[in-house]
Amino acid sequence: MRVPGSDLFRSLRGFNYRVWVGGAFISNVGTWVQRTAQDWLVLTQLTHHDASAVGLVMALQFGPQLLLLPWTGFAADHFNQRKLLIATQATMGCLAFALGILTVAGVVQLWHVYVFAFLLGSAAAFDAPVRQTFIAELVGDADLHNAVALNATSFNAARMIGPAAAGLVIAALGTGWAFLINGASFIAVLISLAVLRVADLHPNARAHRARGSFTEGFRYVWGRPDLKAILIMLFLIGTFGLNFEIFISTMAVSVFHTDARGYGLLSSFMAIGTVAGALLGASREKPQFRLLLIGAAVFGLGCTLAALAPGYWFFAGALIVIGMAALTFTNTTNSLMQLSTEPAMRGRVMALRVGIALGGTPIGAPIIGWVANTYGPRWALGIGAASGFSAALVAVIVSMRARERHHS
Repeated sequence: MRVPGSDLFRSLRGFNYRVWVGGAFISNVGTWVQRTAQDWLVLTQLTHHDASAVGLVMALQFGPQLLLLPWTGFAADHFNQRKLLIATQATMGCLAFALGILTVAGVVQLWHVYVFAFLLGSAAAFDAPVRQTFIAELVGDADLHNAVALNATSFNAARMIGPAAAGLVIAALGTGWAFLINGASFIAVLISLAVLRVADLHPNARAHRARGSFTEGFRYVWGRPDLKAILIMLFLIGTFGLNFEIFISTMAVSVFHTDARGYGLLSSFMAIGTVAGALLGASREKPQFRLLLIGAAVFGLGCTLAALAPGYWFFAGALIVIGMAALTFTNTTNSLMQLSTEPAMRGRVMALRVGIALGGTPIGAPIIGWVANTYGPRWALGIGAASGFSAALVAVIVSMRARERHHS
């Protein structure tokens, strides 16, 4: 008899997945170092605690996910995924080096950060859908859910280290060195992609090049009520709830009056929750729709607790709850959509998923930043709570309709 949870790390049995996760983990640490440093640079060095500027940076960084959607999904479904990842990862590494050089030289200005945020977001827009569907090439469909969850575990374990490391680097060396460290971290993932055993990959079916292939992806999703419901929930939480850079930075600076190290520590606390949520996901046999309802509802509860937090450590504890719920929700959307989609359509469907999840940021981040500036960070967190409860309501309605169809 199989012991529950005994196959928690089953995806790591394969050489290719082990190599990928190792390189990605180092790169992810660098990514979180840069994210933390970028927000700190904008909030405390280039502006006087202007949350709207942080929101605009987020909008520029995630806007390309929607803007480039016709091309990113096409690329993921038609091109060699390993080679495309090498190109996107190398591009993001070069951009991090360039921003680091400007900052270390003391010539960086706010508009520089805006430009680099947009360029980085454009590269990431091509990177995200192919990186998510590439996991199926590494492990095959049988272990896909487990691999997605372990991938998220790696990403969020890095989140435990990166922000705290960024706080130390900023305090000791300056913000620019955080960007340079991120640039160097991309070397690890490029090496991992170079040494993969190509013969052992499980290639996804490649789509045939034809006119209207992008709109075909829209028609496919439109004809699937389950996928539409997931995307609506993802839009609500992604647009108004996943604005952690604004939530954490404004609460740290404006409410708790902490320094860079205290700010970085808060992001690491959230990562404790996300790692726990990812490991719980890896222990499950398969994703289930009810987990979306649970994740969304607990996300709303966590944001409510954070908004009402009387002190720094209570807020840190609430971030653990938020992180666990957010990862349960987002991982489940990822696995459900991949496993229920035809292989030749996965790139376009996952590009839509990423576009909805992150592309809503240009709408939500400036609004959240304006609310934080005008009414205070606690009210901004209140909007995040409302997004979670609204998404949970969508899940309830969908479940009730499915039950009615089943009994009719």
